[in-house]
Amino acid sequence: MSSRLNPYISFAGEAKQAMEFYKEVFGGDLAVHTYGEFGSEAPSGYSDKIMHGMLETTGGFTLMGADNPPGTEHTPGNNIAVSLSGDDMDELRGYWSKLSDGGTVSVPLEKQMWGDVFGMCTDKFGITWMVNVSEQQS
Repeated sequence: MSSRLNPYISFAGEAKQAMEFYKEVFGGDLAVHTYGEFGSEAPSGYSDKIMHGMLETTGGFTLMGADNPPGTEHTPGNNIAVSLSGDDMDELRGYWSKLSDGGTVSVPLEKQMWGDVFGMCTDKFGITWMVNVSEQQS
């Protein structure tokens, strides 16, 4: 899989409804995963909230979204990040290194409970970036 860059929108509890709306607008295939799907890791009151949603359209658009994690503030207008994802560890680590240099790391780039390597940072210009490296399929 080659690396992709796309918007990632945070919602204040209505991610499922929003992502279903975008599917109606753009068409395509929508996959959503709740916090509860990860068992005991689900924060209290979040088992039905969306941890990750991805809409892939036949027109080539990819839109990702999720409900804000517990303890994080939802600020409309500041609720969009840029997502970099793929399976090329070296390429994505290189992007991560450059994007996080001089910025603030909120989630270190490391293995996460869903199995991928993931990190989140805000670059020196105030843009939030999420980097996700999937295991390469053999």
